[in-house]
Amino acid sequence: MSKSQQPTQLIKFLSQGMQAYVMKALQTIQLWYQHTIRSWLNGGSVQSFVSLFLISIFLSIAVASCSGSSSASKNDVKLKLVSFSVTKAAHDQIIPKFVESWKKEHNQNVTIEATYGGSGAQAATVIDGSQEADIVHLALPLDVIKIQQAGLIKSGWETRYPRNGIVSKSVAAIVTREGNPKNIQTWADLAKDNVKIIAANPKTSGIAIWEFLAFWSSVSLTGGDETAALDYVTKVYKNIPVLTKDAREASDSFFQKGEGDVLINYENEVILAQIGGLKLPYVVPQVNISIDNPVALVDKNVDKHGTREVAQAFVNFLYSTEAQREFAKLQYRPVNPTVTQEVASKQPPIKTLFTSQDLGGWELIQKKFFEDGAIFDKVQAASKA
Repeated sequence: MSKSQQPTQLIKFLSQGMQAYVMKALQTIQLWYQHTIRSWLNGGSVQSFVSLFLISIFLSIAVASCSGSSSASKNDVKLKLVSFSVTKAAHDQIIPKFVESWKKEHNQNVTIEATYGGSGAQAATVIDGSQEADIVHLALPLDVIKIQQAGLIKSGWETRYPRNGIVSKSVAAIVTREGNPKNIQTWADLAKDNVKIIAANPKTSGIAIWEFLAFWSSVSLTGGDETAALDYVTKVYKNIPVLTKDAREASDSFFQKGEGDVLINYENEVILAQIGGLKLPYVVPQVNISIDNPVALVDKNVDKHGTREVAQAFVNFLYSTEAQREFAKLQYRPVNPTVTQEVASKQPPIKTLFTSQDLGGWELIQKKFFEDGAIFDKVQAASKA
């Protein structure tokens, strides 16, 4: 038995012992009660009867209290995790490890029900209440901010977790067909004529927002002005015939269905496809954007469900060396320093790595690029003209 289990076992033992003692006492008092009732009816004092009545009530409450606390400690806990599409493989490995660890330390069963999809679409279901998530692990902080703005997550959520709430990372990669017939080497090459690009929709997908920001910053943050950035991004989106709903659908269209000349996706997804036998050439541009994936408790829901303690423990576990190694196995760029060191030689640094802060932060990004009628909508309209 571990040290952490000893107090729980001791409390359980004492509780069971108290119940046995109280039950024996009640049996003794029952005989006394019967005797006293007869005596009272034959002229005994009211005081003795009242005393007996109060003692009986007290012992009954004690039994109920002991029984209640004993059964409560055995209640199972169910958590709802809402995440973005490409995290499933990692969570499939991490969740059983957490469940086993919690059971060992707390003698309590935890079930984690997880759903996966485009990050924007997943956030929308949490906001409208169709998914009462206890925990969200999404593709970008903007989606968590939207849930916060809906009143489900307390402000300042990012300050309550390590790494400002970022639990996994990646960068953007460009995949081409065998032999790279369109000679795609850099972001600029995506604007060439007759290049068909497979990419996702920023209205539903986190990767799609990161893609757009990578396109834009490759011009605006490397010496070009915003007019040049707008012209370049419009040309790129003219080369995207259909926007997929999420990163996984984009991968399936490119790898499984053979659509498109170029795929833009997470580096980890591309490397994972290579490991799985889908060996196509790819390049990780040396001008890139840090794709930061946040995690947070949905405060309103964990308080409603009474799951805050276990949900917080699961979030903490995601930052552990054990969990971060699972992310690293699936080619994410870990945030745990120990694991970052372990995989440093396999995940070479990017020469120029921009962040969302370089583009003004998420409030400005949302307003400038992705609100209705903002730059992305204008790009879409121009690309279809």
